[in-house]
Amino acid sequence: MRILYNANIHTLDADQPHATTLAIDDHAPHAGRILAIGTDDFIQAEFSHRSEAEDMQGRTLIPGLTDAHLHLRSYAHSLDKVDCVTQTRQECLDRVAEKAETLEPDVWLLGHGWNQNHWSEGFGTAADLDAAAPQNPVYLSASSLHAAWANSAALKAAGIDNNTPDPPNGEIQRDAEGNPTGILFESAMQLISGVIPQPSHADNVAAIKTAQEHLWPMGLTGVHDFDRRRSFLALQDLHANGDLQLRVLKHIPVERLDYALGVGLRSGFGDDLLRIGSVKVFMDGALGPHTAAMFAPYEDEPDNRGMLFMDGEELFEYAQQAALGGLGMTVHAIGDRANHETLLAFENLRIFEKQEALSARRHRIEHVQVLDAADLNRLADLDVIASVQPIHATSDMQAVDAYWGARGEHAYAFRTLLEAGTQLAFGSDAPVESPNPFWGIHAAVTRQRADGSPGTDGWYPGQRLSVLEAMQAYTSGAAFAAGMEDRLGMLKAGSLADLLVLDTDPFTSDPSELKDIVPQATMLGGDWVYRA
Repeated sequence: MRILYNANIHTLDADQPHATTLAIDDHAPHAGRILAIGTDDFIQAEFSHRSEAEDMQGRTLIPGLTDAHLHLRSYAHSLDKVDCVTQTRQECLDRVAEKAETLEPDVWLLGHGWNQNHWSEGFGTAADLDAAAPQNPVYLSASSLHAAWANSAALKAAGIDNNTPDPPNGEIQRDAEGNPTGILFESAMQLISGVIPQPSHADNVAAIKTAQEHLWPMGLTGVHDFDRRRSFLALQDLHANGDLQLRVLKHIPVERLDYALGVGLRSGFGDDLLRIGSVKVFMDGALGPHTAAMFAPYEDEPDNRGMLFMDGEELFEYAQQAALGGLGMTVHAIGDRANHETLLAFENLRIFEKQEALSARRHRIEHVQVLDAADLNRLADLDVIASVQPIHATSDMQAVDAYWGARGEHAYAFRTLLEAGTQLAFGSDAPVESPNPFWGIHAAVTRQRADGSPGTDGWYPGQRLSVLEAMQAYTSGAAFAAGMEDRLGMLKAGSLADLLVLDTDPFTSDPSELKDIVPQATMLGGDWVYRA
């Protein structure tokens, strides 16, 4: 048995919000669970005669944090890609040129993270990349993962020229003469990504194993993974070999729904480390490339209302199949029209579940970036979880003001959703953003960027959350979305001993300092997986 004492413990359990000591069981069948929690005197009197005790020296303990929306394999491999998060396009090109000098000719050069909205020069071209890397095919994914920038060698490898038609739900950007510029949107990205040599299974296993070591120091003990089959295969090998040291909820892409139903997979199948989540569907694109589906046009493109990949009726058809097989739905919806269509489908799905006497699943909408005013209460009414990314609000605030205008009042509306009774689960969409949960907590509480912009009150300050509310979205909210609220998200007797040790108390620190909190140690199931 292990005892952690002399601590400032925020349990996030409303029945016992504060404690100073906890005891962790190390005997089957409850090994790795909290046996008792309370005061130093109580725990020491009950358990000190048969325990290993560690003095926390007054440090703060909180539950381990879960990123409820992360692309684990993509994030793992992004650690080796060119970092394209730059203030200027030229800086990005300089990084590409530097990387190209280390590669043999014809080897693919990959990068991630550019955002043309942050560059005064706007989108780049294939010719720009040709000059930076003349001997290598180059493919750089945008921070949104809904656009890509390629050079001429990459376009040629994919067979893309001025005669190539736009694929369904995608677009090849073209110049005035109809020639591809090197920018691809949505499904058009797959024309190139499909010809890039894929990492081997062993590469995926090694990359995800290493990625864990980057996530623990940030305070993450769990993730909800939205990558696909290759990620799941790697995770299963890591688990089988005892190398998986994150709690992973694994979602299923809708293209694999028939296979999942065929073998009888259900939401919740698995164990406390690796379990099945829901069926993932895309309703629209993203804000940055103007592909999020909107009721009204973008402010700067009066003829563009984005891309709606399917309507509510088609989504409902998939949802019915999933429900009959015991699977929940998790739906990517960013624009107000995409969210509206999703809610129409969920309304019909709740009726269908009752008619068929089916268990009501933990359905989710991913992102929920902007809602029509009439839909603000509908997630709560339908018991649909809002799986949202608070750091998107501060990253996107200028784009929202420029592209959605007054509609920004109902964008990233976390306070409105919470007060309506919506369950929030917070994540990052990494590698779209950093998975650092304390950056997300800072964004949710202050509605400010790291540099303090847009000002003291933050962007749409009426949507700010308290530290407790933001913390709950990374703990009990994420646990609820995974169907694990009986053993995750709080520090209480019977819960899994997933926790963080902090030098700074987030509940008493200045809100501006939340982004700077760095865990000193991370525990998963009673074992330290990280110590500073």
